[in-house]
Amino acid sequence: MTKKIVGVKGMNDLLPSESYKWLWLEKKLSDWLDLYGYNNIRTPILEATSLFTRAIGEVTDIVEKEMYSFTDKLNGDELTMRPEGTAGVMRAVSEHNLLYNATQKLWYIGPMFRHERPQKGRYRQFHQLGVEALGFSGPDIDCEIIGMLNHLWQMLGLTGLELHINCLGNKEERARHRGALISYFETHMDILDEEAKRRLYSNPLRILDTKNPALQEMVNNAPILIEFLGEDSLIHYNNWKLGLSDLGINYIENHRLVRGLDYYNLSVFEWVSSDLGSQSTICGGGRYDSLVLELSGKENYAVGFGVGIERLLLSLEAQNKLPSKSGHDIYIVNDGRGTANKALVIAQKLRNEGYSVIQNFGGGSFKSQFKKADNSGAKVTLVLGENEVLNNEIVVKFMGTQEQTLINQDDLVKNLGNLFKA
Repeated sequence: MTKKIVGVKGMNDLLPSESYKWLWLEKKLSDWLDLYGYNNIRTPILEATSLFTRAIGEVTDIVEKEMYSFTDKLNGDELTMRPEGTAGVMRAVSEHNLLYNATQKLWYIGPMFRHERPQKGRYRQFHQLGVEALGFSGPDIDCEIIGMLNHLWQMLGLTGLELHINCLGNKEERARHRGALISYFETHMDILDEEAKRRLYSNPLRILDTKNPALQEMVNNAPILIEFLGEDSLIHYNNWKLGLSDLGINYIENHRLVRGLDYYNLSVFEWVSSDLGSQSTICGGGRYDSLVLELSGKENYAVGFGVGIERLLLSLEAQNKLPSKSGHDIYIVNDGRGTANKALVIAQKLRNEGYSVIQNFGGGSFKSQFKKADNSGAKVTLVLGENEVLNNEIVVKFMGTQEQTLINQDDLVKNLGNLFKA
């Protein structure tokens, strides 16, 4: 017996019963981004592994544990399926000189890949909307980023979201904070778990993000980065907060918020939903000016965010904000005895007028065809038999009321136009 082949764990099929929700949301997102002047960019799913080790950081969970990396056996290239989108976009921006005497506002949407334990809201193939504003020093652009996200939640009708913000300062300020963290954690070596000990000298900032309950009290008392910020970083942070207040946007200052990627500086933020359980972050981002320098060798500015599409849909579903699947306009029933080709002609004529039309194929009784028409969600069913063809007529049946009328085929388009307007 042949073994049944199934999909890869954590990489899900998107069936028609669900895909319409994605199409609806993607259209909403595209229209919303157009309001703010963002342009679409599309980069490959596969990139050189070195791009992510340089951009994300070698001592991050993503690089150490989660990337799908392999050696191309045809040419020996070290490749990785993208675990996030920003690094690839910044590689493309640098490679094609998109910031030469210019600023850029870019967006993309697509699959990302991380080898994680699949659970609700966390998958091995997941989808993200990414938005990158490049060449703007801020903090006004940082404010617009938050304002546009707040606008999106309002457009979608989402409630119950909390905005958490923090400031990560610059490289030198983080270095001073790093030294203080190491000294502090060294005094608590007896309670550090193995993961924390491993990270102590390579990336102590990540210990602050531990999920180990036994470490929470100790971590909560660790030195906080804001105590090490200089004047310029504090000015940027305070002006960012002032702009958010002017926009009427509430926020929570979370000085333990560090995000999971090494390239962030200054502004970082997360929008947290109460609908998602442990995977509560629906959107996260911040400023990553240093990544531009790392990948291009030139100093510039960058700020952006990512929205988890699966998590956003879960939150919309929890709040009953998703649309029901819309039906088609017209279903054409025919008796199959010399009427099928005539039905083809009528169907194409109606599609040319902008109607969504399903035509029955393969014959079948009128009863079975009407059942299919009903299941399709069509507003109107057209019935074409031998007599209708001979008399150049067609039966129009309204599925909502089950009323029907007989009209001349030459008047079909005009009559349907009046019926659909009614």
